Amino acid sequence: MMGFGTLLRRDLALLLPGGTRGGAILPLIFFLAVAMLFPFAVGPDAALLARTGGGVLWVAALLAAILPLDRLVAADLGSGIFDQLALRGISEEAIMASRLLAHWLAFAPLLLVACFPAAALLGLSGETVRLLLLGLLAGTPGLAAIGLMVASLMASLRAGAALAGLMLLPLAVPILIFGAGSLSQGDNTGIALAGAISLTLCGIAPFAAGAAIRAARES
Repeated sequence: MMGFGTLLRRDLALLLPGGTRGGAILPLIFFLAVAMLFPFAVGPDAALLARTGGGVLWVAALLAAILPLDRLVAADLGSGIFDQLALRGISEEAIMASRLLAHWLAFAPLLLVACFPAAALLGLSGETVRLLLLGLLAGTPGLAAIGLMVASLMASLRAGAALAGLMLLPLAVPILIFGAGSLSQGDNTGIALAGAISLTLCGIAPFAAGAAIRAARES
C-alpha cells in the first residue's frame, strides 16, 4: 500500500514550482503584480498606501489562491488516477489530505516570502508586516481547504475551474474579514479567529473533498 509520505511526495512533484503540472509560480507573480500596480492606481500618497496596503495584499492573496484550483483535482479525476489509487486500497480521504497539504505548500510559503518586497513597495510599517505575515500564516490553510473542497465538487463539471473560483470567494470572506481586520485593530484577536476557522476547515476538507471525489467516480 502506498504510504502517506509517498502520496505527498507525488503531489508535491505535481504542484510545486517546476513540477510536472506547471503553473505553480502564477500565484506569486499575481501577488507581486498587484503590489506593483496598486501605487499607480492610488497615486504617490505614502500615508494612503501604508493605511490600505495590508488589506490590498490580503485581497491579492485571496485571489492568488484561486489560480491553482484548475490543477488540483480535475486532471487526476479525468485520467483515472483516483481509480488506480482506490484499487491500491488508499481512501479518498487520505488522498485529499495529502493534496491539501501539497496545495498549501505549493502557494502559501511563496506568498509569505513575497510579502517582504510587496510591503516595501507599499511602504508598510514593520508592525503591519508582522500582523500581515501572521494573518496569512493563519488564514492560508483555510483558503487552501476551501479551494480543495470547491475544486473537488466542481471537478466533474464542464467549466468547473471557473465556477470553483466564483464559489471560493464568498466562502473565504470570514477569513478575509478576521485576517485583514487584525491590521486595523493592531492585535492578534482577528488572527486567532482566522486560525480557528482554518483549523476547522482543514479538519473538514479531506472528508468533504473525499466524498465529492467518490461521488464523481461512481457517477
